[in-house]
Amino acid sequence: MKRVITTLAILLVVVVAGMTALVLLVNPNDFRAYMVQQVEQRSGYQLQVSGDLRWHVWPQLSILAGRMSLTAPGASQPMVTADNMRLDVELWPLLSHQLSVSQVMLKNAVVRVTPDSAAQPAKNAPQGPRDAEPSSPATGWSFDIGQLRVADSLLIWQEPGGDEYNFRDFNLNLEQDARKQAQLTLSTSLTRNQRTAVVNLKGQLDAAHYPHRLSGQITQLDYSVSGADMPAQGIKGTLSLQADWNDDNQQFALNHLQLTANDSALTGQAEGRLALPQRLALTLNASTLNLDNLLADSPVTATPGAQRAMVARSPVIAQPREKSNADSPLNTLDLAVKVQAENAVWRGLPLTGLTIDATNQRGLVTLHTLKGKLGQGSFSIPGSIDIRQPQTHVSLQPQLSEIAIQPLLKAFELPESLQGTVSLSGNLAGDTLSVNEAKRSWQGRAAISATHLRLAQINLQQMVRRAVARVSNRVSSEDQPDQGIDQISGRVALNRGELSFSQLSGNGQRLALQGDGKVNMVQQQLDVTLGLKISGWQGDEELVAALSDQPIPLRMYGSWNDLQYSLPVDEVLRERLQNEAKSRLDKWIDRQQDGENKQNMQKLLRP
Repeated sequence: MKRVITTLAILLVVVVAGMTALVLLVNPNDFRAYMVQQVEQRSGYQLQVSGDLRWHVWPQLSILAGRMSLTAPGASQPMVTADNMRLDVELWPLLSHQLSVSQVMLKNAVVRVTPDSAAQPAKNAPQGPRDAEPSSPATGWSFDIGQLRVADSLLIWQEPGGDEYNFRDFNLNLEQDARKQAQLTLSTSLTRNQRTAVVNLKGQLDAAHYPHRLSGQITQLDYSVSGADMPAQGIKGTLSLQADWNDDNQQFALNHLQLTANDSALTGQAEGRLALPQRLALTLNASTLNLDNLLADSPVTATPGAQRAMVARSPVIAQPREKSNADSPLNTLDLAVKVQAENAVWRGLPLTGLTIDATNQRGLVTLHTLKGKLGQGSFSIPGSIDIRQPQTHVSLQPQLSEIAIQPLLKAFELPESLQGTVSLSGNLAGDTLSVNEAKRSWQGRAAISATHLRLAQINLQQMVRRAVARVSNRVSSEDQPDQGIDQISGRVALNRGELSFSQLSGNGQRLALQGDGKVNMVQQQLDVTLGLKISGWQGDEELVAALSDQPIPLRMYGSWNDLQYSLPVDEVLRERLQNEAKSRLDKWIDRQQDGENKQNMQKLLRP
């Protein structure tokens, strides 16, 4: 045992002495010109290192450098600048005065992926035909380092003519073997427009055919997005996929895509092209799709004793940048989206079998299919969204079949005063996709019908019976539980927040009605008049006939929170009896006049 310890001690002394001698004998500044030359030969990039290079021997033999920069050919700004750079080097090659770098670490770096930092072609350089196939590998930047680490840095990304995005707390670790197979870990955050996104990624990268082709997979990506105009709890989840990139055709493919967002889970695939004309085809399947937890303007269900979380809104900024449809990426993108969701939630409505098939052609979005089931009913809402002009134009052709009314009213934040099922066929048009704004500005017409309709806390037949009982005790009717309205149909028109009902006609057990009216969703007021005919009266024949044949007008008007009623039964009966009495009197007078005229004629005819 003592010999083993003695041997290890001797080896440690030799290694320490060797490294000390190496550090003393080899000047790291001798490699400065060599590094600059190698970088320029392999990529054309210009490397600049400021200050003296110095050794760092523990725990890894390294060369420490001060401020450095890496600039692409012809670029006006460096692609990478860093306050500190560390090169981990191999020991044995140094014995022959050769530099072998196993890892490059940059700290407090600024990485620019912008038009100003991109390589520029030399002036008067010959250019080949655009459709020519590349015959040999490109001579762009090639990563030949075993490991690269970027810590506590900033990534600046900008598309030509686009906005600049600053990814802070940028940390990257890239390990690569001799076959160009790389392991990648990345974490960063982005804050913009009062919103913050945080990303942590792990994956693999195959760069064997770079720059013509890249492939790899994201094994795990954790993300979260929160802030202004977002759901109160934000959006967070995971993503995994396999990806392929063809640089020659600017095409990509995403397979085995698995995405979670809050309590929604989706799988699918995508493929597309980044070069003009840009193209994207996306197919998604969801077992659960909760849109209420992904959209900021969804209504929040009130729970007794629970505090309602408020959605933070964007701050009001003096002279904000005006957004227009010209800024939309849909204007340059050909898009095809197909979504299948077994279960979905939208504004509290539990949807099943949701199917979406939509395409976009340079700003014209066509909803070929938007259908599903809600309870025992179904819906289909094809249409189009046109953003090719400064003013967005939305056109929909909704088809509803036996949809429960009360959940529908709740979803659109309207009084839940009706029960039953509704069917509808019509056309709607507007200039916004927000539900709250649509209630104010949309227009349209539809044919509507409802079955098993009941008014909450209102029994129409009972109201009429009690009103008649207060006027006269000569008639009566059996008091029965509210049977509602079996069927009612008519037409409805929407005009900037006002619903107008016309040609309403319906019937129920011992009940018939006709009517019309208006509902103002903006001012939360209504004015509806129904002409009610109720059968089953007993008693005075004249009053029974009057009540059975004459519609009794029921008017409901005023604010939703303070609804007023008008049921003038006495006026109807009085008018009916007056008309009946007048009619009988007129008949009696006619008979009397006919008798007198007959007697006068007989007198004239006597000899």
